Amino acid sequence: MERSALQEAVKNLKLGKTILYPTDTVWGLGCDATNPNAVSEIYKLKNRVETKALICLVSSIEMLNVYIENVPEAAIRFLESATKPTTIIYNNPRLVAANLIALDNTLAIRVVTEGFAHDLIKLFNKPIVSTSANMSGHSSPKSFKEIHEDILKDVDYVVNLQNEKINTQPSTIIRICEDGSVDILRK
Repeated sequence: MERSALQEAVKNLKLGKTILYPTDTVWGLGCDATNPNAVSEIYKLKNRVETKALICLVSSIEMLNVYIENVPEAAIRFLESATKPTTIIYNNPRLVAANLIALDNTLAIRVVTEGFAHDLIKLFNKPIVSTSANMSGHSSPKSFKEIHEDILKDVDYVVNLQNEKINTQPSTIIRICEDGSVDILRK
C-alpha cells in the first residue's frame, strides 16, 4: 500500500498538483517546492496570504546544499545532534519557487530522515512544501480525522495512510544568526 501511495503522490507532484500527506510531524499539505503555480494553490487551500512563508522539506543535507547557497556549519552541527524534527530558517535560498521565499530572502527548511515523507522526497528528487493541513488561523489537526472537510475536498490527492502513526507536534523552528548563536522561534 505504501509503495503505491508513494508512486501516486509523486505522479501528482510532477503534474503540479497538491497533496495531503503524513510528514515527520503532522499531516501536511504539500506540492513541488520549485513550482510557483503549485505553491500558489497551497496558499489558496489554506486561505493564507502569500507573504506568510511556508516550510519546505528535503531528504538529506546533500539536497539541502542544492537549495541553500551557504549552509552554515552551525546548522549542520545542529541537525546532526537534533533529537526532534527541526526546521531551520536559511538565508539566500535558490532554485525554489519565488513565492515560497520570505520577503527577507529566507526559506524555512527541514531535513526529513525517515518515514513516508522522506521516501516521498527521495523518490520525487526535489523539495516538497510542507504546511500543516489546516485553514489559516485554525489549529493544526492532531489526526487525519480532524482535517477540515474543505481541505479534504479541495486538495488534489490524499495519501491513503490515514492510520499512519505520526508525531502530533509541529517541528521546532530556529534561525542561526550571523554570529553562530541560535534563536528559537517555535519550540
